[in-house]
Amino acid sequence: MLKDIPKLKVEDIGFAVVPRSEQNEANEASDAQSPQQTIELWDVYLINNKPVALEGIIVNSQGYGIDDDQLQRTSNFRFFWEEMAAHSAILVEAISSEVFHLANQYWLSFRCDGRMYDRKYIFVEGSISEKYFTNIPVLDQQGVLIM
Repeated sequence: MLKDIPKLKVEDIGFAVVPRSEQNEANEASDAQSPQQTIELWDVYLINNKPVALEGIIVNSQGYGIDDDQLQRTSNFRFFWEEMAAHSAILVEAISSEVFHLANQYWLSFRCDGRMYDRKYIFVEGSISEKYFTNIPVLDQQGVLIM
C-alpha cells in the first residue's frame, strides 16, 4: 500500500545556476564598450553537500510557462550518472537567459544508503537573476541555489 512506503526527505542536495565563467571574462573585457552587456549562457550544477556518495542519479529538466498568452515548453532532457562523490558538483547542462521568463524544473532521483529518493526543484519565473545570488557550496562561486 502507498501508506507503507516511507516518505524520505532529500537534504543537503540542490541545484545551482551560475554564470558561465568565460562569458563573465568576455563581458568584463567589453564593459567599457557596452555597459549594458548581459550574460547569455549559465551553467546548471547538481550539488551534493552530503558526507556520502549518491548512486544511480537521474535528472529530468524542462522549462514551462505562459508567453504571449500561450503555453510554452522547452525540450525535456534526461541525464544519468552512475555515482556522485560526497561534497561535489556535477555540471548538468547549459541554460540560456532566453528561458529565464519560464519556470525551469529539475526532477532528481537517486539512491543513497540503499534507499531511493526523489525531489522536484523549480526555479520559478524570474528567479534566475543576480539579485538572488548566494555563495554556492562546493563550487565556491556566486549563483542562484535551491537546496
